Amino acid sequence: MIYLEIFWSFLIANLLGYGGGPATIPLIQIEVVNERDWMTLSEFGDLLAIANALPGPIATKMAGFIGYEVGGVIGSIVALAATILPSAIAVILLFKFVNIFKDSPKVKLMTKSVQPIIAILLAVMAYQFFLTAFENSGIFHLVLLALLSYLTLSRMKVHPSFVIIGALLYGGIFLS
Repeated sequence: MIYLEIFWSFLIANLLGYGGGPATIPLIQIEVVNERDWMTLSEFGDLLAIANALPGPIATKMAGFIGYEVGGVIGSIVALAATILPSAIAVILLFKFVNIFKDSPKVKLMTKSVQPIIAILLAVMAYQFFLTAFENSGIFHLVLLALLSYLTLSRMKVHPSFVIIGALLYGGIFLS
């Protein structure tokens, strides 16, 4: 049943994605690209770029879109519920313990020990996107877009949304 698959995929990604959006993105990618074949890596990369440019939590935007693409309106609702439920339940159940353990050295150590894992997952995802971009557009366009993105983000301090929109326009004009 497709709705159960949608629910399970997003529930797993959001249960294991400690740290919010950046941590859940690679897990969502594994579920929808690698495990379920609902999207290609290129389509996932496009969705990620667009979702980053829009306001709001990235995991919910991606869940809503992917759920809709796979299962229509009901699929979108199921994906959003699976994305929101883990955090909502955790907040409700664990709220009383926050003040008790917030200064605990063990909790701080646990939080810091998860950060390298998130960094590795993001690096693997970025590498996969790099390979896909190289295969689809070639080295010239890849290097040009990377250089222009670097210059506009770090030197000119342009907002990332505008850089993403510019890259999408470039791809639509020169790579379609």
